Amino acid sequence: MQQSQSPLSPEERYEILDVLRGFALLGVMIDNLFVFTGWSYASMERMQTFPTWPADGILGALEHIFIAGKFYCLFSLLFGIGFSIILSRNEARGRDPMPLFFRRLSILLLMGLAHLFLLWDGDILFLYALLGFTLPLFRRVSDRNLLIIAIALVLFPIVSDGIAVLLHFRPGHTFEELGLRIDAGNGVPEDKDGYSLYLFREDSGWREWRNWQSSGWAYRISYLVSSNRIPKVLAMFLLGLYVGRKMIYVRLPEHVTRFRKIRLMGLLIGIPMGLLSLYGEFMLPGIPDPRGLIHTTAYALSVVPMSLAYASMLCLLWIRTGGNNPFRYLGPLGQMALTHYLLQTCFAILIYYGVGLGLGGNIGPSLFIPIGLVFYFIQVLFSNIWMRYFRFGPMEWIWRQLTYGKPLPLRR
Repeated sequence: MQQSQSPLSPEERYEILDVLRGFALLGVMIDNLFVFTGWSYASMERMQTFPTWPADGILGALEHIFIAGKFYCLFSLLFGIGFSIILSRNEARGRDPMPLFFRRLSILLLMGLAHLFLLWDGDILFLYALLGFTLPLFRRVSDRNLLIIAIALVLFPIVSDGIAVLLHFRPGHTFEELGLRIDAGNGVPEDKDGYSLYLFREDSGWREWRNWQSSGWAYRISYLVSSNRIPKVLAMFLLGLYVGRKMIYVRLPEHVTRFRKIRLMGLLIGIPMGLLSLYGEFMLPGIPDPRGLIHTTAYALSVVPMSLAYASMLCLLWIRTGGNNPFRYLGPLGQMALTHYLLQTCFAILIYYGVGLGLGGNIGPSLFIPIGLVFYFIQVLFSNIWMRYFRFGPMEWIWRQLTYGKPLPLRR
């Protein structure tokens, strides 16, 4: 007899996965702050006029090497593990997991689109949902072939950008041109510094924000294509599915040797490739110039190894301490990852955009990273208090209500 469907109970959760999710949220926030504050859009000449230069430049370089891209990869890995849990849990109870999974993704897709069009063009939720719809295609793929496909997807950007060099075209160019046309119609400056200051001027308000958002979706698609984000995210989904099948997160002590090897190889490969990626990003022309393949290759070989190294380091610490370490306080944050991901967007808009305090456009990472860390600490504190009294975060509760189509108690 099939049992009624319901979310995971607290007893069914694996704390290490929540901790990893909370940890990933820290890196994602720091990475996103470089965009939220306008720093990523500013010219080097403007950056060097800030009173916190050259410390800003050093922090920007360190962020590129150790953070950029690594933490969305970790999130993607956890997404794949989550899919494997849905499969195993429902199949063990004699249920077809696909209807539930597709409802869950459909709601996430709508949330992502709302986030993208109404709040911030850097949304990742809609991409996760779209790529998530492909995961059932890999349900019956063997473990060995899963790994082969995942590795091929990690290396695919080198091939796709190589083709772009041969054919001399820029991936994502069409959507970038569309964004520029929309901006031109709305009076958004095209020059780099004018663009970087548009949202942050003293007279910027709701009109500027809406003008900015009206073209944001086009730039987002352009970036996802040009940065080869799609194959990399899918690769991490499949690695997560593999990890979930092996239930490595359940039997951590059995995999100490594996974690140590991944940590060592991830750092030995990831850090030098991160340095080369930094050089390629700022010192060499991009695709379709052949020299752009240096950045493509280095970035592909730095992001995933570093992400896996970080996950392994945290797992090794978890094993050594039996979970009794400060990172355990990130668990409640990880249980509320959707809520806090969206809260980080709202925080950044209110602090940095002209519709709020307007601090963006004129400060570098020496200031906005500490501000972000303070907010992250507040999120951790809030999560630990909230989860004492409630079963889900606010957005997680809404997501589950819509997924399961029945009232779910929020309080414990």
